Amino acid sequence: MDSSIGFSLTLGVQLVWLFTLAIPVACVAWTVTHEELFREPRDYFAERSVTATHWYTRKFFYLGTCEYCFSHYVALGAVLLTNFHLLLSDWRGTMLAWLAVVWVANQYMGIHGRLRLGIKSQRTEIRMLEEHLETKE
Repeated sequence: MDSSIGFSLTLGVQLVWLFTLAIPVACVAWTVTHEELFREPRDYFAERSVTATHWYTRKFFYLGTCEYCFSHYVALGAVLLTNFHLLLSDWRGTMLAWLAVVWVANQYMGIHGRLRLGIKSQRTEIRMLEEHLETKE
Protein backbone atom coordinates (compact mmCIF):
# COMPACT_ATOMS: atom_id res chain seq x y z
CA MET A 1 0.00 0.00 0.00
CA ASP A 2 1.34 3.41 -0.94
CA SER A 3 1.52 5.54 2.20
CA SER A 4 1.86 8.74 0.15
CA ILE A 5 -1.77 8.40 -0.89
CA GLY A 6 -2.84 8.42 2.75
CA PHE A 7 -4.68 5.13 2.99
CA SER A 8 -5.27 4.09 6.56
CA LEU A 9 -6.88 0.73 5.77
CA THR A 10 -5.80 -2.05 3.47
CA LEU A 11 -8.04 -2.86 0.51
CA GLY A 12 -9.16 -6.07 2.22
CA VAL A 13 -10.25 -4.20 5.35
CA GLN A 14 -12.03 -1.61 3.20
CA LEU A 15 -13.97 -4.39 1.44
CA VAL A 16 -14.95 -5.92 4.78
CA TRP A 17 -16.19 -2.48 5.85
CA LEU A 18 -18.08 -2.10 2.56
CA PHE A 19 -19.93 -5.41 2.77
CA THR A 20 -20.55 -5.04 6.50
CA LEU A 21 -21.75 -1.43 6.39
CA ALA A 22 -24.18 -2.30 3.60
CA ILE A 23 -26.02 -4.75 5.89
CA PRO A 24 -27.53 -2.19 8.30
CA VAL A 25 -28.12 0.20 5.38
CA ALA A 26 -30.14 -2.49 3.58
CA CYS A 27 -31.94 -3.40 6.80
CA VAL A 28 -33.04 0.16 7.52
CA ALA A 29 -33.98 0.95 3.91
CA TRP A 30 -36.02 -2.27 3.54
CA THR A 31 -37.73 -1.90 6.91
CA VAL A 32 -38.83 1.68 6.28
CA THR A 33 -40.01 1.05 2.72
CA HIS A 34 -41.62 -2.41 3.07
CA GLU A 35 -42.40 -3.58 6.59
CA GLU A 36 -45.61 -3.16 8.55
CA LEU A 37 -43.90 -1.12 11.27
CA PHE A 38 -43.75 1.92 8.97
CA ARG A 39 -46.93 1.29 6.97
CA GLU A 40 -48.81 4.44 8.03
CA PRO A 41 -46.02 6.93 7.25
CA ARG A 42 -45.27 5.04 4.03
CA ASP A 43 -48.94 5.17 2.98
CA TYR A 44 -48.99 8.91 3.71
CA PHE A 45 -45.78 9.42 1.71
CA ALA A 46 -47.16 7.33 -1.18
CA GLU A 47 -50.36 9.38 -1.26
CA ARG A 48 -48.48 12.69 -1.11
CA SER A 49 -46.06 11.53 -3.82
CA VAL A 50 -49.05 11.41 -6.19
CA THR A 51 -51.26 14.26 -4.99
CA ALA A 52 -48.82 17.03 -4.02
CA THR A 53 -49.12 20.14 -6.15
CA HIS A 54 -45.41 20.79 -6.71
CA TRP A 55 -43.13 18.32 -8.50
CA TYR A 56 -40.36 18.70 -5.89
CA THR A 57 -42.84 17.88 -3.10
CA ARG A 58 -43.94 14.76 -4.99
CA LYS A 59 -40.29 13.72 -5.44
CA PHE A 60 -39.50 14.30 -1.75
CA PHE A 61 -42.38 12.10 -0.61
CA TYR A 62 -41.55 9.43 -3.20
CA LEU A 63 -38.15 8.97 -1.53
CA GLY A 64 -39.83 7.38 1.49
CA THR A 65 -41.52 4.70 -0.62
CA CYS A 66 -38.64 3.49 -2.80
CA GLU A 67 -35.98 1.30 -1.18
CA TYR A 68 -33.43 2.20 -3.85
CA CYS A 69 -33.93 5.94 -3.38
CA PHE A 70 -34.12 5.74 0.40
CA SER A 71 -30.97 3.63 0.59
CA HIS A 72 -28.96 6.56 -0.81
CA TYR A 73 -29.82 8.67 2.22
CA VAL A 74 -29.29 5.86 4.71
CA ALA A 75 -25.94 5.00 3.09
CA LEU A 76 -24.86 8.64 3.12
CA GLY A 77 -25.61 8.83 6.83
CA ALA A 78 -23.77 5.58 7.52
CA VAL A 79 -20.69 6.62 5.52
CA LEU A 80 -20.53 10.02 7.17
CA LEU A 81 -21.16 8.57 10.64
CA THR A 82 -18.38 6.01 10.27
CA ASN A 83 -16.05 8.22 8.18
CA PHE A 84 -15.68 5.32 5.77
CA HIS A 85 -13.58 5.94 2.66
CA LEU A 86 -13.02 3.57 -0.23
CA LEU A 87 -9.74 3.53 -2.19
CA LEU A 88 -9.00 7.23 -1.63
CA SER A 89 -8.62 9.11 1.65
CA ASP A 90 -10.26 12.38 0.55
CA TRP A 91 -13.78 13.40 -0.50
CA ARG A 92 -13.53 11.18 -3.58
CA GLY A 93 -13.09 8.16 -1.30
CA THR A 94 -16.19 9.24 0.59
CA MET A 95 -18.16 9.47 -2.67
CA LEU A 96 -16.91 6.06 -3.81
CA ALA A 97 -17.78 4.57 -0.43
CA TRP A 98 -21.25 6.11 -0.48
CA LEU A 99 -22.14 4.82 -3.94
CA ALA A 100 -20.55 1.41 -3.33
CA VAL A 101 -22.49 0.97 -0.07
CA VAL A 102 -25.71 1.88 -1.93
CA TRP A 103 -24.96 -0.70 -4.62
CA VAL A 104 -24.10 -3.51 -2.20
CA ALA A 105 -27.08 -2.70 0.03
CA ASN A 106 -29.39 -2.90 -2.98
CA GLN A 107 -27.89 -6.26 -3.93
CA TYR A 108 -28.67 -7.46 -0.40
CA MET A 109 -32.23 -6.13 -0.66
CA GLY A 110 -32.68 -7.85 -4.03
CA ILE A 111 -31.55 -11.17 -2.56
CA HIS A 112 -33.82 -10.64 0.45
CA GLY A 113 -36.79 -9.83 -1.79
CA ARG A 114 -36.25 -12.94 -3.91
CA LEU A 115 -35.97 -15.13 -0.82
CA ARG A 116 -39.16 -13.69 0.64
CA LEU A 117 -40.98 -14.22 -2.64
CA GLY A 118 -39.80 -17.83 -2.78
CA ILE A 119 -40.89 -18.48 0.79
CA LYS A 120 -44.30 -16.89 0.19
CA SER A 121 -44.74 -18.96 -2.97
CA GLN A 122 -43.87 -22.17 -1.11
CA ARG A 123 -46.30 -21.31 1.69
CA THR A 124 -49.05 -20.67 -0.84
CA GLU A 125 -48.39 -24.01 -2.55
CA ILE A 126 -48.44 -25.83 0.79
CA ARG A 127 -51.68 -24.13 1.83
CA MET A 128 -53.33 -25.00 -1.50
CA LEU A 129 -52.15 -28.61 -1.23
CA GLU A 130 -53.48 -28.87 2.33
CA GLU A 131 -56.83 -27.43 1.27
CA HIS A 132 -56.97 -29.88 -1.65
CA LEU A 133 -56.21 -32.81 0.67
CA GLU A 134 -58.86 -31.65 3.17
CA THR A 135 -61.53 -31.54 0.46
CA LYS A 136 -60.70 -35.10 -0.58
CA GLU A 137 -61.20 -36.41 2.97
